[in-house]
Amino acid sequence: MSQNLFENIPGHLPSEVFEEILTAGSIRIERILSRGHASPERGWYDQDEHEWVTVLQGRGRLLFEDGEIAELGAGDCLNIPAHRKHKVTWTDPDQITIWLAIFYR
Repeated sequence: MSQNLFENIPGHLPSEVFEEILTAGSIRIERILSRGHASPERGWYDQDEHEWVTVLQGRGRLLFEDGEIAELGAGDCLNIPAHRKHKVTWTDPDQITIWLAIFYR
């Protein structure tokens, strides 16, 4: 059955939405919906898996523990190695940002 990543998007997002699209072996694919959301101020994502992420629509900003900042807009992608600590510091408050994240070992 086919899916469309731009369908079934709620009009109101009181919190970020994380939707698992596929899990197969060592790969997991998620669609993430944000609108003005950010990670909590304290703490970092510190994942056991590598993460390849792209923005399909909207804009977002990632901060890495070493101070690097990555600004992502539609079509931009980034690979985050396992255990590279990071967080989302900003997503566009004026439109829904659609992220596609592929986690792999």
